Amino acid sequence: MKRRHAMPFGAEVLAEGGVRFRLWAPSIERVVLERARGDGWQDHAMQRAEDGWHEARLAQAAAGDRYRYRLPDGLRVPDPASRLNPDDVHGPSEVVDPGAYAWRDADWTGRPWHEAVVYELHLGTFTPEGTLAAARDRLPGLAELGITAVELMPLADFPGHRNWGYDGVLPFAPDASYGTPDDLRRFVESAHALGLMVLLDVVYNHLGPEGNYLPAYCPEFFNPAHQTPWGAAINFDGAGARTVRDFFVHNALYWIEEYGFDGLRMDAVHAIRDDSTPPIVEEICNALRQGPGRRRQVHVVLENDLNQAHRLERGDDGAALAATAQWNDDLHHAAHVLLTGETDGYYADYASRPLEQFGLALAQGFIYSGQPSAFRGGEARGEPCTHLPLGAFVSFLQTHDQVGNRAMGERIDALADPLLAMAARSCVLLSPHTPMLFMGEEYAATTPFQFFCDFGPELAAAVTAGRRAEFGRFAAFAGEAAQARIPDPNDPATFAGSRLDAKQAAQAPHAAALAITRELLRVRRAELMPRLADGARAHQWSCEGDALRLAWRLGADDGPGVLLHLVANFGADDAELAWPPGRVIHRLRVDDAAPPGGLLRLPRGGVCATLEEPGDG
Repeated sequence: MKRRHAMPFGAEVLAEGGVRFRLWAPSIERVVLERARGDGWQDHAMQRAEDGWHEARLAQAAAGDRYRYRLPDGLRVPDPASRLNPDDVHGPSEVVDPGAYAWRDADWTGRPWHEAVVYELHLGTFTPEGTLAAARDRLPGLAELGITAVELMPLADFPGHRNWGYDGVLPFAPDASYGTPDDLRRFVESAHALGLMVLLDVVYNHLGPEGNYLPAYCPEFFNPAHQTPWGAAINFDGAGARTVRDFFVHNALYWIEEYGFDGLRMDAVHAIRDDSTPPIVEEICNALRQGPGRRRQVHVVLENDLNQAHRLERGDDGAALAATAQWNDDLHHAAHVLLTGETDGYYADYASRPLEQFGLALAQGFIYSGQPSAFRGGEARGEPCTHLPLGAFVSFLQTHDQVGNRAMGERIDALADPLLAMAARSCVLLSPHTPMLFMGEEYAATTPFQFFCDFGPELAAAVTAGRRAEFGRFAAFAGEAAQARIPDPNDPATFAGSRLDAKQAAQAPHAAALAITRELLRVRRAELMPRLADGARAHQWSCEGDALRLAWRLGADDGPGVLLHLVANFGADDAELAWPPGRVIHRLRVDDAAPPGGLLRLPRGGVCATLEEPGDG
C-alpha cells in the first residue's frame, strides 16, 4: 500500500518522472531554483504566474535531490513546504518520494474515541537516544500497559538539535534530529500493528522565531491587522488568505494521509487570529472529516484556553461536528491546587475550595463555562458544556506545558504527597473523560521536564534573559542569584536533564506506582470502555468533608444505563462514608476484606470505584 498526499506547492515527484517545484511569492518577480545531486548546484529558471506562483518542472530531477530557492537579493531559502530538511532549517530541502514506501497496515482503520487512553511524549527525551527508532522499541510496553493512543509533541523542523517543537518553521518536514521520514512511517506502522493510535501535535497559531524566511519574500503570508506575541499573525482572513489557509489545510491532510496519523492535537487555537467564516480550525476539521475521515477514524483534539464548547458539538448521530475533544486545563488546575496548595498565576482562579473544583471538573468537564475569571480581570470565560459527552474532555494531572513551564520543570509527583497524587490519578483514569498521561507518569517519574531549545547566540541570550525575568516576578526567584538557578534553556545539560530515567520504573516507590497504573488501565479496558461507546454524563457528585463522591451515567440517555460510582479521600485523616452501591471494580488503600455495604472506612489517599447495574439492590 502506498500513501501520498498531493499538494499544490512544494516539490512533487511526478508519476511520469521528474519533479514539479512550486513556490508562492506574490511580491517577488523572479525566483531561481537551485538544485543539486551530489556536490554540484545548478540553476533553473522558474516561471511566474499572475497569481504569484513560481513553478519549474524538471524531468531530470528525482527523489534525493537537494534544492533551495534564490531570491533577487541573493538570499537562499528552503522550501516552506519541504518534506525534509536534512541540514536543519537554514539548509536546503530534499525531494522526497512518499510513494517509495510500501505500507503494511492496510487493514488499520483506527479506533473509536471512547477507547482513547492518551500518552503524550517528546521524542527527544523519551529515550536516551532521542530518536524515532528508539521510541518505536518502547511501543510494545505502552500497549501492554493499556495505552491506546500515543501523542507526539510537534515534529515540524525547528532550529538546532533540541526543542519542544513549538518553534517549528517548516510544518511539513519532520525534524531530522529524530530520524528520517521512513523512520516516522515505521513508527506509525508499528504502533498500528500494536493497536495504538498515533496523534501528532501541530502548531497553526505561529511560526518559530528562527529560520522563518517567509517574511523576506512572502509578506502576504501574514496579516499585520492582527498582532500576536510573535508579531503579525498568520494570514487566515486578509488579502491572499485563501492560499495561506490551503497551506495549513493541506498540512493537516498531509500528516493523516501521507504518514497515516490517526489525528491531530491543535496547539493553542485561542491564539489563532481569524475573523473569517468558517474559521480555519473548523475548515481543517471539516476537511479531515470529509476526506480521510470517510474511510477511517480520524480525531482532532484542541488546546483552547477559551473553553469554547461550540467547537466540540456533536451531531444527531453522536459524531463530532468539528473537534473531537479538548485538553481540559480546568481539571488540571484544580487538581494542582488541591495537591500542592500553589495559587500563583492562573491557579488563583481555583484557590477557593479546590476539592469542589476538582469534583465539578470530573462531573461536567469545564469549570469555567461562562463565569468571570479573576485572573483575567473579571472577563467571562468559557461556554456551557454539560450537554457534551464527557469523552470530549481530555483530562490529566500533567502535560509538557504544566511541567515544563515551571521554572525548574518539576513534575506533580515531585511536588505532591504521593498518596494524594495517586488518588487524583485514579480519579482521572477511572472517569468517563478521555485520560492522558505525560511520559513517565505511569510510574510517577520525578525527573524534571524543563524548557529547552537550541537557538543561535543572539536569540539564545534573549530567551534565557526573558525566561529568568518572567519568573523574577515570583518571590521564590526574586534577585539575580535566585534567577541564576533557573536552568538555561539553551544549555545542552538542560535538555539532557529532562530525559526520562527508565530505570526508575523498576525502583521503589515507582514500581508500585506502575503496578497501580497498570491495574487502573486494566479496569478501564475491561469495565469502562465497553460501556462508554454510547457516551457518559454526570449523574451526581458531592464533597463529604475532604472526601469526594461522584457518580456518572454510562450509556445512551434512553437506555437502561449503568452508574459508575467513585469515592476518594483527599483529607489528612480516615473518612467514614456510605459504601458506593454496586459491584466493586477497583480499590486503592481499601481493605480487601471489608465487604461492601454499611460504612466504608476510606484512608488518606483511598479510592473505591463500583458499577451499579440496572436491577442492583
